[in-house]
Amino acid sequence: MPERRGPVIFLDANVVFSAAYTPEGRSAALFALARRRLCRLVSSRYAMEEARRNLVRKKPLALDRFDMLTHWLHLCAEADALRLEKARSVGVTDPMDVPVLAAAIGRADILATGDRKHFGPWMTKEIQGLTILGLADVLRRIVGGRT
Repeated sequence: MPERRGPVIFLDANVVFSAAYTPEGRSAALFALARRRLCRLVSSRYAMEEARRNLVRKKPLALDRFDMLTHWLHLCAEADALRLEKARSVGVTDPMDVPVLAAAIGRADILATGDRKHFGPWMTKEIQGLTILGLADVLRRIVGGRT
C-alpha cells in the first residue's frame, strides 16, 4: 500500500453533505484528492450523522453517494470531556460545533468547514495545532503541498 502523503483533513458535516449533494463541487474534490492519496480524510460519527440527517431532509437521492463517500473517511472517536473543554476554551460556543472542533483537535492538521457563521473568527487560524479553513484554502494547501 502506498504511503500516505499530505495533510489529515477533518471534515465538518457541511463538507460531507455538500460532497454528496453536489458531486462536481469543491467538497467532492477533496474526496478525489483522498483517492489519489494526497490527503487523508477523517470525521466523527457525530458529524456524519448530522450530514446524513440533512441529506434525508433535503436530498434523499444523494444518500447512495453519501454512503459511497464514507468509504474514503476514517471515523475517529468522539471527543471526551477534556477535548470538549479545549474546544470551548477557544470561544466556540455553538453546541453543534463544539463536538466537531473537539473531535478534530489533535487528530487532524486541518478542519475543513463551510460554516463561516460559527467558525468565521477562527478561519485561517491555528488552534491547538489545528488550522480551520474553508474549502478553497484547503484545496490550495493540498495541491500546493503546504500543510
